[in-house]
Amino acid sequence: MTQRQPTRRLVLSRSAAAIGAASTGLLLPEIVRAQSNKVRVGFMLPYTGTFAQLGVAIENGFRLALNEQGGKLGGREVEFFKVDDESEPSKGIENANKLVQRDKVDVLVGTVHSGVQMGIQRVARESGVINLIPNAGVHAATRQLCAPNVFRTSFSNSQPTRALGQPMMQRKLNKAVWITWKYAAGDEAFEGFKESYTAAGGTIIKELNLPFPNVEFQALLTEIAALKPDAVACFFAGGGAAKFIRDYAAAGLKGRIPLWGSGFLTEGVLEAAGPAAEGVMTTLHYSDSLNTPRNNKFRLDYAKTFKMQPDVYAVQGYDSGLLLIQGANAVKGDIANKPALIKAMEGATIDSPRGKWTMSPSHNPIQDMYLRVVENKENKVLGVAAKALADSGAGCRMG
Repeated sequence: MTQRQPTRRLVLSRSAAAIGAASTGLLLPEIVRAQSNKVRVGFMLPYTGTFAQLGVAIENGFRLALNEQGGKLGGREVEFFKVDDESEPSKGIENANKLVQRDKVDVLVGTVHSGVQMGIQRVARESGVINLIPNAGVHAATRQLCAPNVFRTSFSNSQPTRALGQPMMQRKLNKAVWITWKYAAGDEAFEGFKESYTAAGGTIIKELNLPFPNVEFQALLTEIAALKPDAVACFFAGGGAAKFIRDYAAAGLKGRIPLWGSGFLTEGVLEAAGPAAEGVMTTLHYSDSLNTPRNNKFRLDYAKTFKMQPDVYAVQGYDSGLLLIQGANAVKGDIANKPALIKAMEGATIDSPRGKWTMSPSHNPIQDMYLRVVENKENKVLGVAAKALADSGAGCRMG
């Protein structure tokens, strides 16, 4: 699906406008100009494949934020356009250009997959279109390839794991094995773990990895058993994470060697992981069980609107909407006033379901990371693992 199909109501209203124009002698260009007064927002998200559920959650969250403003941005109506990015990096530039060149969007919201984001990043840097990243954690987006018009509302890949070191060492888990897939997200997650764990006094006795998305963990789990570390820290996500958790327990490691990880290890996989996930410790910028008035209201509103429960991806989409709303309100809907819009978004404080956060100089959230434990198929919050954690923004040169 490349563009939202007009609803029957929209078609009827356009027909009525055309008839009205004909009866009063107005010219067609005037109708077109009136319609173009809408803010044009493009979603470039995965709507098919492995990440389809994430794309839907992000769009739902974004729309919920706008619904709270009567569906408007800075008082202006909004028109939406959609492109399924298929989580296919080779089509990243082409798909981003569909929204920027063909649909002439003012704002591009995307995406989930870091490889696809690199294509969007290039188009955004060349065209100057506002790009809101609601998930992809690739470091380059807010480091060496940062741009004034690109803002991330989620996390950098090393942020969640950068919060692991302190709580692990507080529990005297002095020696750890690290395991992940060998790909960019795994490498970047390791950067955060290595930095925080060694700084807290921990020793990484072995780094283990396997090709992405391989899920044959047995040989590596046998090696972990032989190494006898105090703990295992990891980065896995999705179906592979569920299988890793189950295999970890089946190998007899559960209960003997504590399992820790980036929060994506247990996001959306607790049903699939089953009892094996009980007791797994993670750090992340959100948890469904965060018991605050702000989160409780968001969860209720989301469930009422979409008849499903929100997750971390829905929160990130919602926060993308909140950020854009703050910017649009500051410029009274004049999205074309890029310098003022960007300045307002840079200075925004987002009152998020995850807790309030601000934007770093390289346009990445400065946010709390929560320590969570799996209890009864829920990520229960134990406290804050790292307060107001920022990404380094290394290599970012705005301008």
